[in-house]
Amino acid sequence: MAQVVTPYTGLELLNTAVLMLDEGLHVTYANPAAETLFAQARKQMIGVPFDTALPNNEEFVDRLAQSLESQAGFNDNDLLLEVEGYPVHLHCVITPTESGEARLVLEFRELEQQLKIAREAKMLEQQQANRELIRNLAHEIKNPLGGIRGAAQLLERELADAELREFTQVIVKEADRLQSLMNRLLTPNRLPQIEEVNIHEVMERVRTLLLAEFPEGLEIKRDYDTSLPEITGDKEQLIQAILNVARNASQATGGLGEIRMVTRIARQVTIARQRFRHAIAVSIEDDGPGVPPDLAERIFYPLVSGRQGGTGLGLPLAQSYVSQHHGIIEFESVPGRTRFTLLLPLRSTAEVAQ
Repeated sequence: MAQVVTPYTGLELLNTAVLMLDEGLHVTYANPAAETLFAQARKQMIGVPFDTALPNNEEFVDRLAQSLESQAGFNDNDLLLEVEGYPVHLHCVITPTESGEARLVLEFRELEQQLKIAREAKMLEQQQANRELIRNLAHEIKNPLGGIRGAAQLLERELADAELREFTQVIVKEADRLQSLMNRLLTPNRLPQIEEVNIHEVMERVRTLLLAEFPEGLEIKRDYDTSLPEITGDKEQLIQAILNVARNASQATGGLGEIRMVTRIARQVTIARQRFRHAIAVSIEDDGPGVPPDLAERIFYPLVSGRQGGTGLGLPLAQSYVSQHHGIIEFESVPGRTRFTLLLPLRSTAEVAQ
């Protein structure tokens, strides 16, 4: 079995993911950037064949074998690797070497990283504009709603015909529904109530609420990293954000599918051009039909919904709550598997309060 190569300080600090392979194409070294890119701890990769550490990449493994045999490296400016079931576009450089037992050095850089940073910055900017627009719109709508409701109640008292009074009751109920909608639009503007929060208490609260809401047929599987530290934030906002995402996932399966709730530590996370050493990654996965392609770019916009009867507020509100914790929500979706990930940076109480 391959032995661990003594880490090089320079490689440990690189943002480029680096793997080293021996003659049998076993991983002998992985730097922190590789852990982040491939979502695996290095202790899980080292000593393991490349095609076991990153399965379903047979064509690339064949190219590695040819490179090893010919002692000739290669570059690939648009390499497509499968990572945890999802395709990832990478720039890759393969270099033959003789360093301990290592015979190949593999360097990977995600092509979409810069685009991702730009998309995140644009999304957060758009989110702020949306929040201000909705807040102003909600205030404008709330005032006439009160007048409409009051007028309908006065009219109901003057009507002797019970059938006609039913129509005024419809007006009152619809005014109340719109009032509730306006309140939900305005709620995210309150200041967070900062405290130390155990993320798994939040997850279990969400799980309980989901099982109560979908008692028939919904299966929830948990995969928690119980070593995660507490996060500083607003517990109620975090519960609501995760619940909104998880409820969408449950509704996507018709309340009869499987939901996976996963927690992990994420290292060297960049969110809107700000880099954090560590973040808690909360993932909600479902086996529903996936996000329609025409909604993928607009899914976090308010009043955009792919579900008949949906308000289109759940994800925008969740994103708003998460952004108040300097985090972001990302998603990946293919038919049969959709994963939303909430990235919540680990920050001090003083930092969160700023």
